Amino acid sequence: MEIIPTDIPAVKLLRPKRFGDHRGYFAEVYSLPKLLDGGIDLTFVQDNESLSAEQGTVRGLHFQSPPHAQDKLVRCVQGVLLDVAVDIRKGSPTFGQHVTAVLSAENGDQLLVPKGFAHGFATLAPDTMVMYKVTDVYAPQCDAGILWKDPALGIDWQTAEDAAILSDKDVKLPLLAELDSPFVYDPATDGVVAAAEVNA
Repeated sequence: MEIIPTDIPAVKLLRPKRFGDHRGYFAEVYSLPKLLDGGIDLTFVQDNESLSAEQGTVRGLHFQSPPHAQDKLVRCVQGVLLDVAVDIRKGSPTFGQHVTAVLSAENGDQLLVPKGFAHGFATLAPDTMVMYKVTDVYAPQCDAGILWKDPALGIDWQTAEDAAILSDKDVKLPLLAELDSPFVYDPATDGVVAAAEVNA
């Protein structure tokens, strides 16, 4: 598995190696030893799956606050999507900046979205299915987000704003400037300061 740095070092693109022949291919899409070798030491506790029937469906930008903050490992198993991670770590040199990656069933790429980032995606094909691993369970009391079309973020979603399909909840999310982020940047680890340290 190839681990590829992005413009924001904490976010990584993972590219599993495919072994193909006349029948198709085989790939290890998740390997704990290979992730550990690449400096990624995470324990995933839940797998999630979503299907978006229509092209132009936008989900996000979401995150969970501590104590149930989540790292996510996202892949597309059907269709194509634009995956987005926005840095919301207070004090981060890349605060408010974002990384995008086109994930598809064809390319097999995965995006590792760590704690301290808001995550979302737009489907670029109909019937797009996304699967992602998370390091904590869903906790509705910790569920939060920022508005996908916040002009301060400058994200090109490859989807026309007037054609985007969103949930009622996502339409009402706040702008980044209105967010009191629960995440504090830790320069020693390029991650986030533990919740207990923030509240100390």
